[in-house]
This record gives sequence, structure tokens and C-alpha cells, in this order.
Amino acid sequence: MVSMAHSPFANRQSVAVLGGGPGGYEAALAAAQLGADVTLVERVGVGGSAVLTDVVPSKSLIATADAAVAIAEASDLGVQFYAKGDHGKPLKPEIAINLAAVNKRLMALAGQQSEDMRTALLDAGVKILSGHGRLDGHNAIVVSTAVGGTDFDRVEADTIVVAVGAAPRELDSAKPDGKRILTWTQLYDMKALPEHLIVVGSGVTGAEFASAYMNLGAKVTLISSRDQVLPGEDQDAAAVLERVFKRGGMQVLSKSRADKVEKTKDGVVVTLSDGRTVEGSHCLLAVGSIPNTHGIGLEEAGVELTESGHIRVNKVARTSVSNIYAAGDCTNFFPLASVASMQGRTAVFHALGDIVIPLEQRRITANIFTAPEIATVGYSEKDVQEGVIEGIVHKLPLAANPRAKMMGIRDGFVKLIARRGSGTIIGGVIVAPKASELIYPIAVAVERRLTADQVSRVFAAYPSLTGSITDATRAMHQVAIS
Repeated sequence: MVSMAHSPFANRQSVAVLGGGPGGYEAALAAAQLGADVTLVERVGVGGSAVLTDVVPSKSLIATADAAVAIAEASDLGVQFYAKGDHGKPLKPEIAINLAAVNKRLMALAGQQSEDMRTALLDAGVKILSGHGRLDGHNAIVVSTAVGGTDFDRVEADTIVVAVGAAPRELDSAKPDGKRILTWTQLYDMKALPEHLIVVGSGVTGAEFASAYMNLGAKVTLISSRDQVLPGEDQDAAAVLERVFKRGGMQVLSKSRADKVEKTKDGVVVTLSDGRTVEGSHCLLAVGSIPNTHGIGLEEAGVELTESGHIRVNKVARTSVSNIYAAGDCTNFFPLASVASMQGRTAVFHALGDIVIPLEQRRITANIFTAPEIATVGYSEKDVQEGVIEGIVHKLPLAANPRAKMMGIRDGFVKLIARRGSGTIIGGVIVAPKASELIYPIAVAVERRLTADQVSRVFAAYPSLTGSITDATRAMHQVAIS
């Protein structure tokens, strides 16, 4: 492995990064560590929308919702909250959410994270230009301080990394106004909890916000065009989440497509394709995203785009132009912040001649931050059912785990997928509180091609939720030798 701090091949190279989100940030940082002359161009602030209006604030909101649930369900564990009323009579206090204070904290956290990232880049020697950037051919970026402005900076570079991200998709029949009809970037201006939030779209974003606002105490209606929430995810996981949603009082309208959303005098009305209407106080549009690739000179530079406008990249994040790379949600790869970060580093390592491990989608760990969380890695049960891979599937309910009983956890499971014959772990699903943390040992097993028997020999603390992973692998030993 070449030392990143004293690379002999990078000190003559120049790298320009367009976009300062997770992909652009990691690309710039890695290039600086390799000794390159690095310039980063960012329009809204270091961290991009992921830090300022998306991942950081949304997951902070979800953490607040989790805290509210923990308080509300504490009585199940024998913890009771009371205040003294008249004549010393105990009163059961209500849980109140100060959404204005919550949102103020979220945005402060996002701003601090952005500033920390900016400081890290400057300390590494990265030059940061604030403004709107576009490619000028295949070896330069032109930066203006405002759209249509006349003051420009021109940055020439041997290697260019494009990491411009994506923006919420809007519908002609449902125009966001930032007050009643909202995208997920506009939620943080609300001063009070919505009386009735209608969420259009039951994918990851829609499910996460529906879960969070339900647990904060809002009435929520989730409109899903499919049979089940989270289409495309593990069906068992989606079924658990939908059951939790309905138990919590959420109305889930399956096989329902929103035709239009209109603002009324004091709320919104959503008209469905079958003519039914749903009235609420606010509407969140969670109908996907579009890449921010229009009008930034990509096609003029020869960079190939997909029909949806995403930048087509290979497994080392290289585009159709040899010295131009791309990372993050603007590419046709996997739209996750962690993937964007890895793409950014991979792109720079490849461009500057360092050792590179091509990205494999089957090794990517993903998480849905609902309550409970849903974490996945590798091949799915659907892949086994459809013959994509010959595998064995074993699912273990989390309710059987002693630590889960102690914590009052009722919902969730551990599911492992192993290759038939060898027993190599090739995939997994965890539905549980903090599944994002619990999935890591399964991700290591997938990455290092460990067998179920090898994982079963690792000591898990007793009692612990990770013990369910050990139990599942031990059960798979019986299957593997049958």
C-alpha cells in the first residue's frame, strides 16, 4: 500500500472537486493526503445538502422521536412519571414536543458539522471556493459567485471529481410552497408539530419521516402506491414496519397513488387517482430525487449521462471521460452518503495511482432510520427465491432474545443468507432498535467471506442483541450439513 502522506506520484497533480457533500469532501481530503493540489467548489456550504438539509438534520429529528418513544414506553418497564396536583394527588404528565426548539437544535448541529468539515479541509491544505461551478471542457471548472454573475474564477486541474448531489423531485400537480406542501428539505421551518401530516411516497424517505412524526405525536397518513411500504426492501422487514405503523395509529393507504396536492385555507387536500381525497394540515412529498447535473457542462465535456440525468460511472467512480470522476447521488450507483464517501476516496486513489478496491454493490451496508430500524447488506432473500444466488435463509425473531425481553423490544428479527454448500455468509437483514450498529458484524462477514460456522464461534456477550446473530449462525450449521 502506498503511503498516503508521502505519495511520490501525487505532488505534481492537481485535483478540482465540484460539490462539497460526503463524496466531494472525502475526495478532496484524500487528494490532499496524497499530496495533490486540491480545490473544492461548493455552492451552499461544506457538507452539501446531506449535512445541511438532509441526512444530519433528518437523523437528528429521528433521534428526538426515538427519545419521545423511550419516555412514552418507559411505563412498560415499570418506570412511571408523575407530578403532584391538588392535595398531593398524582398526575400523569403528557409528553410535549417543542418543534421550534427541536428544529433550531437540528439546524445548529448541521451548521456545526459543516463548519467542522470545512476546518478539516482547510487544515489539510484544500482551497475552498464558494459559488456556482460548471465544467469548462474536461480539465477546468468555472466558478461564479452568483447564477448569471459576471465575476468568475477558473480552476484548471488534471483530475476533476463531480459530486453535485441530488434534489427532491417535484410534481407538476403538487408544487411545494415551503409552508403547507413541503419537500424534506423544507420541514425544518415548521414552528409547531403538524396536526395531520400526509406523506406522499412510502420509500425510504417517506417511511423515515412518517415514523418520526408519528412518534413525535402527529397524526400521520402515509400514501403508498404499492401493496406494502418500502417497496424493493425485504418483505418481512417491510411487514414488521407496516404493523408497527398501524399499531401506532398511522393510516397507511396502500395501492393508492396521489394525483395532485392542493393548498386549502387552513391545510391541504390530496386527491388520489381513484377520486378519493385526504385532508390534512401539511403534506410531505417524498417521491424521489433528481440529480443536480443539468446545466453544469457535463455533456459538453463528453460525460455520458443516463436517461434520468445521472452520471454513468464504473466501479472506480470513473466517467466516460478518463480524467473526470463522479461520486454520490448524482451518479448511477447507490444513493447513500456512506457510498458517496467511498466513491470519492476510490476516485482519487484511482486517479492518483494508489491501490484501489473497486466498489461492489453487494458489499454495501444500508440502513433505514425508522423505529425499528432496518439494516441490510449483501444478497437478499428475493435474490435466493429468484435464483440469482443459490443460498440458504434463516430468520430468528428478536423477541426470543433475552436482552430484547429485558429492553421491552417486541418487534424485529435477524435474517442471514448463506451460500448453499460452503455456508459463506452472503447477506443479512436486521430489524431492531439501532440495527445500523448491529449490522456491522454481518457486513464484516460478507466482506471477509466468513462462513456461518466461523461467525458462530465468535463470542457474543450474554445477554446482548448481537447474541441473536450468533444464534442464527449456529442454527444455520444444522441446515448446512443436512
